[in-house]
Amino acid sequence: MNLNDLQNISDHFGNTQRMPVLFLGHGSPMNAIEENQFVQGFRKAAQEIPKPNAILCISAHWYTQGTYVTAMDMPRTIHDFGGFPKALFDVQYPAPGSPELAKETVELLAPALVEEDHNWGLDHGAWSVIKHMYPDADIPVIQLSIDYTKPPQYHFDLAQKLNKLREKGILIIGSGNIVHNLRLIDWKNIDTVGAGWDWAIEAREKTNNWLLDGNFQNIIDYQKQGTFLQYAVPTPDHYLPLIYSLGLKDKAENLSLFNDELIGGSLSMTSVRIG
Repeated sequence: MNLNDLQNISDHFGNTQRMPVLFLGHGSPMNAIEENQFVQGFRKAAQEIPKPNAILCISAHWYTQGTYVTAMDMPRTIHDFGGFPKALFDVQYPAPGSPELAKETVELLAPALVEEDHNWGLDHGAWSVIKHMYPDADIPVIQLSIDYTKPPQYHFDLAQKLNKLREKGILIIGSGNIVHNLRLIDWKNIDTVGAGWDWAIEAREKTNNWLLDGNFQNIIDYQKQGTFLQYAVPTPDHYLPLIYSLGLKDKAENLSLFNDELIGGSLSMTSVRIG
């Protein structure tokens, strides 16, 4: 990043105190319209941090070949799911976008190729949680996609280039789930908080310990850690947003957990605050 890049950021977003970083376990799309302890946790997280100038969200649900950033003035609300009540499809989250922040994100991530996108919008990994945090939809939101052709270490390293945004009032949110195996959901306990298969309980305990101990390399190298994480992370889409959030942590910063529960046997709502 050169001095011109720094000036561009300063022109659009003034200096602020360093913003925290969040990873939010978003769970079922129904969390968008239900009232439960998890959405209360999202609201509480927003209340405990400064109001951001803008939000950059890395969602599990924008999983692409290559890396893209939304660059439209008004992103559409994407209902990227099926089989849910009409009330969920009726939800709109009309937050503005920020073409300026999108452009600066492209510049910060160079020499990695990141393309501006004008078609996507806000998927439910973004709006279903952000709507609880900032219900007035008055904060610009952009999304950064996850390149499925790249390994976890690449995503961790790429995230580090976004750190300067934190000093400009930009809240960076990773949205996914650490334990996320929809094929093995225990439907009898789909709404039972604390319900987890043995492997899910082990995955939650091990990853929580690594998070709190700062042992991020084990989290990055999750495929080497044993059967419990193979079950917990059958595909990396919901796991990689955590890697982005961890890549933004400075050594001296605190890391804490909230919404730290299993549900439905094979899903964790564990969320992380950094800073």
